[in-house]
Amino acid sequence: MNRLNASGLLQWVDDRFPLTSTWRYHMGEYYVAKNTNFWYYFGSLSILVLIIQIVSGLWLTMYYQPSAERAFSSIEFIMRDVDWGWLMRYLHTTGASAFFIVVYLHMFRGLLYGSYKKPRELLWIIGVLIYLVMMTEAFMGYVLPWGQMSYWAAQVIIALAGVVPVVGEELVIWLQGGFIVNEATLGRLFALHVVALPLVLIALVFVHIVALHHVGSTNPDGVDIKKNKDADGKPVDGVPFHPYFTVKDLFGYGVFLTLFVAVIFFAPEFGGYFIERPNFQPADPLQTPEAIHPVWYFTAWYAMLQSIPNEALGVIVMLAGTVVLLFLPWLDRTEVKSIRYRGLGFKIGLAALVISFLILTWVGMQDPEGLPIILGRIFTAIYFGFFVFLWVYTYFGFEKTKPVPERVTS
Repeated sequence: MNRLNASGLLQWVDDRFPLTSTWRYHMGEYYVAKNTNFWYYFGSLSILVLIIQIVSGLWLTMYYQPSAERAFSSIEFIMRDVDWGWLMRYLHTTGASAFFIVVYLHMFRGLLYGSYKKPRELLWIIGVLIYLVMMTEAFMGYVLPWGQMSYWAAQVIIALAGVVPVVGEELVIWLQGGFIVNEATLGRLFALHVVALPLVLIALVFVHIVALHHVGSTNPDGVDIKKNKDADGKPVDGVPFHPYFTVKDLFGYGVFLTLFVAVIFFAPEFGGYFIERPNFQPADPLQTPEAIHPVWYFTAWYAMLQSIPNEALGVIVMLAGTVVLLFLPWLDRTEVKSIRYRGLGFKIGLAALVISFLILTWVGMQDPEGLPIILGRIFTAIYFGFFVFLWVYTYFGFEKTKPVPERVTS
């Protein structure tokens, strides 16, 4: 009787909402290549961390007060007096860094296996837009504790908007809510961080998933599994996402959450990389910190800014560092997707790109003088040089690729 009732209820819902067909399309009948590996964990992990950020952020808004006089003390109140407040705060701060770690690794997998190539160009562009919104969201969240580094980082970053031609000065005034960084600035950033940008981020993630399930995921061989189907029209080199990959992702969640919780319990500040020590002091407009550096996931772009003597040109270079990713599908003209079958030049170039990004991340944490400035200029040139090299290397046919198998390899 219960089964009949459940079946009847499901049919009632299906008559009014495509529940069963949606499940089949996105889970039960969505086929993924059998040979996906470690790198394919990070897409689903990104969704997990996004959920952690939304839940913990919603909880924090119940106690946080976006006021210049009360913002810092409200964080202290959450940490010291609210039951489990310290845990929610550290979930959110550690989650911010974890979000960027898994997204960076997810993007690296896209570079490894050509996830930006036809027919996935739009999928890649949506992913880069998600990353840009993430950076904006993270900056605004970084300001909200209203500690020393939060306040002065807001001063530096918002001032960069002044280099925008024609409207730069008005844009700075609008962002600040006046002529200086003040309480109005905090209110604006709080509204954008809590309401506007999360809605945009969730919408982009939804569109990203829909686009992914429409064109299908890549695999380590870069083979389109839809080209080889059995008599029932199912890919012979694929398996349904559910239950095979839901189980695999659950294992990945378990490993990730173990590491994540270990950081929260034993090293939530992570040596000053996740929460910088000056941010444990309330904002003081009359006392500038010894050094003003953004949190680690911004430092590569900050290093590009510092390496250019002209401020306006530095802002352009910093923005171009992310915008150039949008054009990657058209800069790489080789049809071969996977790094397994690509030429040596591409492998060396990709290694140079990763090394340059890591070194720029370190450079952005240092004082802008001496060796860090020299390294910043060298590796900024190498970073952009990769994209120029990639276009020349593939457009003029210099790359010698290996034959791609017709079916995936185990």
